[in-house]
Amino acid sequence: MKSSPRNRLAQALRTARHATGVSQEGFGDVSGRTYISQLERGERHATLTKIDDLASVLRIHPASLVLLAYLPAKVNEGAIDTMLATVRAELVRLTAKDQGSVVAGG
Repeated sequence: MKSSPRNRLAQALRTARHATGVSQEGFGDVSGRTYISQLERGERHATLTKIDDLASVLRIHPASLVLLAYLPAKVNEGAIDTMLATVRAELVRLTAKDQGSVVAGG
């Protein structure tokens, strides 16, 4: 059975938090411990703004947190390279279609 995006983000947040050594209490400036715990259990949704806030505390790019949620269960460098190549190609294609428009954040 395929896991839901909410559950994948929950696991990604937990993985990133452990890898960076940030406790749930470490998010105190952007969220309460209860909210972080609920996110990690897949009981709450995170908005894009909240993902940005969480990534800031983790000192990672918000896209890294989202991409981590979409990596396969058995992560290896090949899986990471494949995902990054796919995302890069899509970004190039999406931004090349309308060079005259402003890309968000850029």
